[in-house]
Amino acid sequence: MVPTPCVVIERNTVRLQDKVAIVTGGGSGIGQASALLFAREGARVAVVDRDLAAAEATVVQIKEHGGEALAFGSDVGMPGTADADAAAVRAQWGRIDVLVCAAGFSCGGTVTTTSPEDWDAVFRTNVGGTWLWARAVIPQMQQQAGGSIVTFTSQLALAGGRNNSAYVAAKGAIMSLTRTMGLDYAADGIRVNAIAPGAIDTPMLARGFLRQADPTAARETSLKRHALGRFGRAEDIAASVLHLASDASAFTTGTTMVVDGGWLAG
Repeated sequence: MVPTPCVVIERNTVRLQDKVAIVTGGGSGIGQASALLFAREGARVAVVDRDLAAAEATVVQIKEHGGEALAFGSDVGMPGTADADAAAVRAQWGRIDVLVCAAGFSCGGTVTTTSPEDWDAVFRTNVGGTWLWARAVIPQMQQQAGGSIVTFTSQLALAGGRNNSAYVAAKGAIMSLTRTMGLDYAADGIRVNAIAPGAIDTPMLARGFLRQADPTAARETSLKRHALGRFGRAEDIAASVLHLASDASAFTTGTTMVVDGGWLAG
């Protein structure tokens, strides 16, 4: 019997060719890794960060490798900034295909030790920043009859976590917001999905450990929760962001992708 020949399907590995993407929190951590990966995959990238110098540093890296990028030094939780930045992106490149809401803030604390000011600051950046940016880009995506929005929740929103009440509550709100946006805009061809990372080796994680009474012990305890035996890297999450941003996830919306190194499984 003559074996059936293997059929090789060639695929375009540049998954965001000619797309325009906006990445908030793009000056460091997961946001920066996502912006750099998007540029390598053919996207023109707008990098938004409260630290303009950090956003510009990401843009420099993109341009050094032949990519196109813009930097915006904006507070994602401040009303009006997302609208202005999105308008500038449209003016420069004519469209918006992808939004990644990676900007985040955590202060630690239980419900009795968290001040009203800190509670508001956490929700303002995490939930408010996601809402304001989605609100700013969705009309353009509707005109184009398509787009992808990637939000960030946390494995803690699914399992709970100690001494981080505002952050855990905010990430739970983002998960719910993602579901409802996925339903509201599916008919417009706009997909909205969340990623729930485990502990990722970023500046935010380092700051979180430093808030603990014994930072070294806290780090080791967290590390042991990950079945894969390590913390995630920003690049690990960026790869998942790329999947949700690209046509590879064309039948995925309103859901949460857990990328936690086995944290929840344990």
